[in-house]
Amino acid sequence: MIDSPGTPSGKAPDAGLDAFTPRLLFTDLDGSLLDHHSYDWQPARPWLARLKQLGVPVIPVTSKTRSEIVPLRRELGLTDTPFIAENGAVVGLPPAWCHARVDRPGPDGLGIRTLGVDIGFVRKRLAVWRERLGVRFTTISEMTLDELVDFTGLPEPEARLARMREGSEPLIWEEDEARLEGFRVGLAGDGLQLVRGGRFWHATGTSHKGNAVSWLISRFEALRGRRPMTLALGDGPNDIPMLEAVDQAVVIRGCHGLDVLPDQPSLYRSEATGPAGWAEGVAYWWGRADRRVIPAALRETVEAAEEAAA
Repeated sequence: MIDSPGTPSGKAPDAGLDAFTPRLLFTDLDGSLLDHHSYDWQPARPWLARLKQLGVPVIPVTSKTRSEIVPLRRELGLTDTPFIAENGAVVGLPPAWCHARVDRPGPDGLGIRTLGVDIGFVRKRLAVWRERLGVRFTTISEMTLDELVDFTGLPEPEARLARMREGSEPLIWEEDEARLEGFRVGLAGDGLQLVRGGRFWHATGTSHKGNAVSWLISRFEALRGRRPMTLALGDGPNDIPMLEAVDQAVVIRGCHGLDVLPDQPSLYRSEATGPAGWAEGVAYWWGRADRRVIPAALRETVEAAEEAAA
């Protein structure tokens, strides 16, 4: 039996999470597992510990860089799990998730898969379209370190890591929404897209969080021989593809005022924000036996059968 350490009542749920059913949990970081302002994650600690005990991988899926995630994985106790960086542009694989024939782990033991485009190309095309359209924006690489610290609230060492991009470039848009559409169309002609996060717009390739999550689910199935049940939690528009790629999802109440409207029938919206909302969402889906998990691939068949029976 798995109890529900994140619930306000403190009471154990009616039934537990089946430890023999393979499950994967995908989570956004900023504003979700990490508090939007303080980056604290303590309200989620009991659930993280319990999921680790049961062998459920908790997989960060974030706009953060690989350089930012590596120390965070140590702090959060997630060094044995994969991660998805820069909104799906980069996937990091620990040894147990590597395929011997295709993955070559580096000195840090991680196999790296690049699903996006090179950062040099992204920055070059941003400069071209800024000049061609005469629009104003500031990229993260153009901000001074002090400006980045002030804007994000990150400590200086972490702000330095945030600038070490590999496949995406965050930017602050300084024009109205009408001009944004022309900019978006121009980038699309180069095979690039704009993704909205909690603080920045992110210019990146066509890969997104959903593509990367689906890739990792397929990798798990190939290595383990079983399709896992999946849960994802996020608070921002850039999380929508991830929330749509899994069996069950949680939209964590955000601090940014942006709409998050995934096409996902198995959806829960938390009352709490940040890591408290994260714990609330995990408890809702996986803390009770009556939250039946229906694999996404079977959902339409099950719903049709239920309608016919009714």
